[in-house]
Amino acid sequence: MRLLAVVVALAVGGVAASVADGRPEGLRYEYERRPQPPRAPERVISIIPAVTEMLFAIGAGPQVVAVGTFDRFPTDVEKLPRVGALIDPDVERILSLRPDLVVIYGSQSDLRTQLDRARIPVYAYTHAGLADVTVTIRELGTRVGREAAANDVANRIESRIAAVKHRVAGLRRPQTVTVFAREPMALRGIYASGGVGFIHDMVEAAGGANVFADLKRQAVQATTEAILARRPEVILELRGQAVPAETTTRETAVWRVLASVPAVRTGRVYFIADQRAVVPGPRVAEAIELFARTLHPEAFK
Repeated sequence: MRLLAVVVALAVGGVAASVADGRPEGLRYEYERRPQPPRAPERVISIIPAVTEMLFAIGAGPQVVAVGTFDRFPTDVEKLPRVGALIDPDVERILSLRPDLVVIYGSQSDLRTQLDRARIPVYAYTHAGLADVTVTIRELGTRVGREAAANDVANRIESRIAAVKHRVAGLRRPQTVTVFAREPMALRGIYASGGVGFIHDMVEAAGGANVFADLKRQAVQATTEAILARRPEVILELRGQAVPAETTTRETAVWRVLASVPAVRTGRVYFIADQRAVVPGPRVAEAIELFARTLHPEAFK
């Protein structure tokens, strides 16, 4: 809507100028009625891992001049300056890099105020549901001058997700709890996916049924009592980086104290140590397929 308003304003301005200088209506030049689109940013900073991945996926990597503390993919980011993250953005470093677009979290109101004062354009990102991944990719493509590539990437993601859904359609959905945080070697401080958000959506797309689907929050603090009451048939534990096999074995064994939980009793406690599973970026379809292979191995034989 904002872009439309700018185009309309410029077009009206062009007409007024030609009338004012006395030229007849039929002698206006075509370019005067077709203002040039805004120039694509050449120096982009992204402090959000998911968006950084999106920018590189749509071919905008050469435009990225700095990334956030936790950006790990693709490997190209390792050679770029780091400028902080959600709670510790390095404003001075950001300004010193002279960006013409900074991608921030929607909750970073202080950072946005400082960037607005410096007249630096901002793209504010908010974690939401699975569908918002491709929406964001397309919006970014328009914003950074990579619209066609962004549409191609988004279309491929949507097609791959649809293929997974088709493969598991009609299969019984196991009751699943998806844990993304807890204290090491203990069933304390457990946080699991609630009934909204991209993790919930990924599990549902992969053919699972979230046991906390009725709690309309992205994160639920799940006590052992709540897990016992919900009786999950599958427990998925997500980790954003590789975990040694010995650690995985020991952490899996921690769940044995809940022997009456069906997932524990049948040995369906799985560690998925893969960044794709926790970053709502362009690799999200790969993560959904990984979940589906875990929940429904019979569908991939």
